[in-house]
Amino acid sequence: MMQTRRAIVLAAGKGTRMKTELPKCAFPILKKPMIEYIVENIEKSILDETVMVIGHKREVFETLLKDRVQYVYQEEQLGTGHATLMAADLLEGKSGSTIILLGDMPLIDNRVINKIMNAHENSNNDLTVVTTHFDNPKGYGRIIRNQYDRITAIIEDLDCTKEQKQIKEVNSGIYVVNNKLLFEVLPKIEKSRRKSEYYLTDIVSLLQENHHVGTFVMRDAYRVMGVNDLYAISVAERYMRDEINRQHMLNGVSIINPDTVTIGHNVNIDSNVTIQPNTTITGESKIMEGSIIGPNSEIHNSIIYRDVQVKHSLVFDSTVKARSTIGPFAHLRSNAVVGPDNRIGNFVEVKNSTTGDQTKASHLAYIGDTTTGSNVNFGCGSVTVNYDGKEKHKTVIGNDVFVGCNTNLIAPITIGDRVFIAAGSTVTKDVPTGALAIARNQQINKEDYSKHLIKPKNHTK
Repeated sequence: MMQTRRAIVLAAGKGTRMKTELPKCAFPILKKPMIEYIVENIEKSILDETVMVIGHKREVFETLLKDRVQYVYQEEQLGTGHATLMAADLLEGKSGSTIILLGDMPLIDNRVINKIMNAHENSNNDLTVVTTHFDNPKGYGRIIRNQYDRITAIIEDLDCTKEQKQIKEVNSGIYVVNNKLLFEVLPKIEKSRRKSEYYLTDIVSLLQENHHVGTFVMRDAYRVMGVNDLYAISVAERYMRDEINRQHMLNGVSIINPDTVTIGHNVNIDSNVTIQPNTTITGESKIMEGSIIGPNSEIHNSIIYRDVQVKHSLVFDSTVKARSTIGPFAHLRSNAVVGPDNRIGNFVEVKNSTTGDQTKASHLAYIGDTTTGSNVNFGCGSVTVNYDGKEKHKTVIGNDVFVGCNTNLIAPITIGDRVFIAAGSTVTKDVPTGALAIARNQQINKEDYSKHLIKPKNHTK
């Protein structure tokens, strides 16, 4: 019978070195909270359940993760041993294996978790300590081994002797342990004299004499880097970005100058897509075959259909359908849905609106809270005036409509099919199908009037 595999994630720390109001483990990396990477990878792994230890600003984690994990609380920050013990009410006495992970290690993925768990079980270990090697191990607990190469203790950096500080093998902070044994040994940890904390590392020395304690050596040391300050955020982002870009390129995505391209963890990109320099794609975005994204563009939580071009533009929480072109310098946001074969051009903003086939807004237009049909042309300077100072209102435009330059459509308003709206109009009433709408004052020229307003200058050559 397969035993239960579970995770305890330690995320109760304040992270004062981040110098931010957010708890450290909720700080975003590539526009996604750090803790979400860990929880997502646990969910993809062979683990069965997750207990998260939270403390400082616990409500942030509860809002982010909701019921994806079980929560326990560490009211006082008394060290990793004390934090792990907080899970006793949920896990004490249960069989199976438990992996203890730190909430500030976003580069531990599901494949690594599976390898660690399988190594622990195949070795019949009671405790497995995940270690790695650093050329400069300052700040990390050192792995102490005996003459038989068995691990006997972990000594924190501050407590190391001069000789122990030369050891390159260090503790990653990740452990896999027999769950029943874990909660038998945790109460035996003594408070550190130096920091008045209970170190989880002490379980090694407490268990090594009478139980089977082994190690799993992590060859890719960067995966176990802890993120403790804003510089470390940038380092973690670089590793993550390089790995994500490499995988997309191997899958047939052409990324031009990948050092300048950022693609988020959950982005899905088909083969035969080109990503130009200085482009960022994040969130639950999807880019379909044949599209060209960038340069200098940002896409977040959006779907880009086949053969679309997005140049020098922003697309947030929106959809662009096949063969449309966006930009340069366009802005799509808040559930904009651009239909197929559209042209959304220079300095055009589309917000919470839907357009049909072959619709064009080539430059300097605002389309907000609007449903637009097919073959509609928005002239330069066209505005759907959706806000009256208190509420947003809807504009509905039919098929085959020409909206002249510098036109204001004052919502709520409905424009029928085959309508022509004259340039410079401010339209406040519905326009029926097939009509020409002209809504502007008659031009009046007052002869010889400028002498009252403009004093002539002497023009000499």
